[in-house]
Amino acid sequence: MARERERERERERMRGLTTASATLLLLALLRTISGGDYSKLSGIIIPGYASTQLRAWSILDCPYSPLDFNPLDSVWLDTTKLLSAVNCWLKCMSLDPYSQADHPECKSRPDSGLSAITEIDPGYITVLDSGPLSSVWKEWVKWCIEFGIEANAILAAPYDWRLSPSKLEERDLYFHMLKLTFETALKLRGGPSVVFAHSLGNNVFRYFLEWLKLEIAPKAYIQWLDDHIHAYFAVGAPFLGSPGTVKATFSGESFGLPVAEGTIRLIFNTFASSIWMMPFSKYCRADSIHWKHFFEGKENDHHKYHCDHMEFQSNYSGWPTNIINIEIPSTRGVDTYQSITEVAQGKFSSMECELPTQLSFSAREVADGTLYKAMNDYDPTIKRLLYQLEKYYLGDPVLNPLTPWDRPPLKNIFCIYGIDSKTEVGYYFAPSGKPYPDNWIITDIIYESEGALFSRQGLKASGNPGAESGDETVPYHSLSWCKTWLGSKVNITRTPQAEHDGSDVQIELNAEHHYGTDIVPNMTRAPRVKYITYYEDSESLPGKRTAVWELDKASHRNIVRSPVLMRELWLQIWHDIHPDAKSKFVTKARRGPLRNEDCYWDYGKARCAWPKHCEYRYIFGDVHLGQSCRLKNTSADLLLHYL
Repeated sequence: MARERERERERERMRGLTTASATLLLLALLRTISGGDYSKLSGIIIPGYASTQLRAWSILDCPYSPLDFNPLDSVWLDTTKLLSAVNCWLKCMSLDPYSQADHPECKSRPDSGLSAITEIDPGYITVLDSGPLSSVWKEWVKWCIEFGIEANAILAAPYDWRLSPSKLEERDLYFHMLKLTFETALKLRGGPSVVFAHSLGNNVFRYFLEWLKLEIAPKAYIQWLDDHIHAYFAVGAPFLGSPGTVKATFSGESFGLPVAEGTIRLIFNTFASSIWMMPFSKYCRADSIHWKHFFEGKENDHHKYHCDHMEFQSNYSGWPTNIINIEIPSTRGVDTYQSITEVAQGKFSSMECELPTQLSFSAREVADGTLYKAMNDYDPTIKRLLYQLEKYYLGDPVLNPLTPWDRPPLKNIFCIYGIDSKTEVGYYFAPSGKPYPDNWIITDIIYESEGALFSRQGLKASGNPGAESGDETVPYHSLSWCKTWLGSKVNITRTPQAEHDGSDVQIELNAEHHYGTDIVPNMTRAPRVKYITYYEDSESLPGKRTAVWELDKASHRNIVRSPVLMRELWLQIWHDIHPDAKSKFVTKARRGPLRNEDCYWDYGKARCAWPKHCEYRYIFGDVHLGQSCRLKNTSADLLLHYL
C-alpha cells in the first residue's frame, strides 16, 4: 500500500509539471529507452524555392530613396526596401541571364544557419498573407524545441535558390558544403541524419545524390548513404516539375508581394533555377553525359532525350493537358512588339486585326526546348531561357534534372504532399501588345479539381484528369510520382487528420500495385473531414521502407507549418528509434493530444476535450478557457500508446 501511495503521489507531481519540465523528462526517457540513439540523430533541412534569406554583399546608393543597401542588409526579403527602392532592389536580386553573375552594382548571397530559413520577412507579409513567404520553418523549429531536440541537432542547408545546380557548386561549393554538413553531423552526434526537404529542396537533394556518386568510389557510395542518412522526408516535391513555372516565365508570379507581376518577371527570367522546376514527361529519360565523356571524350555533347513509345501514344506527355497554349501573331521578330517609345507616341500595332495562330506544347516540348525555339521568333527575350536550358540542364555534367527520378538507394523514404486542392495545370497566353515584360497576357487557365478539369470560367475542359488534384501549386501528376517507388503489395490506411479514437480508420492490406501506375484506394470520405492516406511498403526492397502520405487540403506553401504533419513526423521518428517497436511503421489506430496546445475547451460539453488526456488547470496569465486545458500526463506517457 505504501508503494501504491508513493506511485500516486508521483503521478500527482507529474501532473503539475510545466511543459518545459515535461519536455526535459521526455528527452531523458527517450535517451534511456533508445540506448542513446535518439540523441545521435540529426535533422538537416533543405528549404524550397524563395525560402532562404538573401543578404546584400555590396554598398549600393539608391537615389531618390532614403534607404540604401549596405553589406548584410536583407534583400530577400525586405518589403520596405522593395516598396521604397524597387530599382535598387531589382539590381540586388537580378543575375546575368547567361553567366549567372551578379549585377555590376550589387551582389547578394544566401544567409546561413537556421535564421536564414525560419522567417524571411516578418511583419507586412505575415499580416497580409498569413506569412507563406515569411514564416517558413519557424513552426517546425518550435516543435523541435518543445520536444527537447538539442540546438546542434537541427541543421539548415540554405542555398542561393536563384542558381542552377551546377552554378551552386561552381560559385558556392554548395554540394561540397552539404556533404561536409552530413559528415559533421555524424561526427558531432554519432549517428545519421534525417533529411527534410521541401519543394525545390527535393530537386537540390536529388542533384546532391547524383553529384555524390562522382565524388565517392562506387563501392563506398551506398555505405556512405547508410552511415549518414537515416531517412528522407520529401515534402511537396515537384517530381515531374510544375506548370506554374511556365506561367512565371511568360507573365510573372508575384507570390503575394506588393509588386507588379511584370516586375517580378524581369528578375525571374534571369534566374537559371527557373528551368529547374519546368514540367517534363515521365516517359523521357536522358543518357549520362559523365560516363559518355569518360569513355568517348565528347565534351560538348548534351544529354540525349530518349522517349519510349508511351510518350507518343499518350496525350499530353502523361499530364492532364497541354502545359501551355499560345496565340502567336502573324508578324515575326522585332516587328512583333512595339517599343516603349512607340507606345508613348501613340503608334499602336494593328496586329489585333490579323488572325493569330495557336501553338500548343506538351511537357516534353517544354523540357527539350521545343517551346523556346518556337517562341524565339515572337519574343526575343526567350533566347535567354533557351541558353539556360541548353547550358545548365541539357549540358549539365552530373545530371539532367528534367528527367524522372528513380527511387534513391536510401533506407527510409517518406513522400509527403497535399491533395484535393484546386491546382493550375495548363495555360492559354496571347500577345498583349505591350512591351516586355508585359508582352503576354493569360487568357485562360486550366485547373484540376475533384477529378475533373475546369477553365477559369468554370467550364469543363477536355484532357486526362488524375484521380486527385494537387496542392494549389504542384499538380497531383507530379507530386504522386513517388508512388511508383512503392512495391507490388502496399498497405493503405486512411485516418482523420484531427485527433481521433480510431472509429473512422480505414485499412486495406496488401493492395496490388503495378509499377508505373497510380494506386487509388477504394475508401470513403466523410463530409467536411480532412484525412491522411498512408501508403506503406516495407517488403519489396529488403531492409528499406517506402511510404507516401497524402494530406487532404494541405497547401504547398503552408504544409511545412502544418501541426498535423509535424505530429506525424515526430511519431514516426520516435517509433523508429524505440527498441520496443514491433511494426515497421507507427500505428495509425488512434491519435490523441501530445502537447498542451492540442488540448482545447469543448463548449458543447462545457469541459476540456479529450477528458482522458486533458484536464482544466488554470495558470495565472491564462486569458481563455482553452488555454487552461492542459495534459494530465506527460508526453512521454502518451507516446507509449503509439508503439
